[in-house]
Amino acid sequence: MEADEAVAAAALIAAQCPGGALVDTPYGPETPMPVLPADLRALADEALAHIADDEEGTGSNWVAQDERKRRRATLARLRAVLAPPPPSLAPFDAQP
Repeated sequence: MEADEAVAAAALIAAQCPGGALVDTPYGPETPMPVLPADLRALADEALAHIADDEEGTGSNWVAQDERKRRRATLARLRAVLAPPPPSLAPFDAQP
C-alpha cells in the first residue's frame, strides 16, 4: 500500500513539472494545490526507482502480468517527467 501512496504523491509532483499530466480525480481537493518545492522531483523519482526495482523482485509474482506491465508503464512515464533536466552548457566565447 505504501508504494501506491508513493506513486500517487509522485503523480502530484509530476503534474507540476513540464510535460506532466494533470491529475483529475473526484476524490481530490476542490482547491488547487500549492506549488510544490522543486527538490521533491528528485525524491519522487528516487522513490519510484525503488518501487520499480521491487516490482522486478520477489513481489513480482503477486500481480497479474497485464497489471505489472501497466504499472511499469506508469512508473516509466512518471520518471520521465520527474527526471531532472540535463545540465545546460553555456556557449563558448570564441576568441579570434
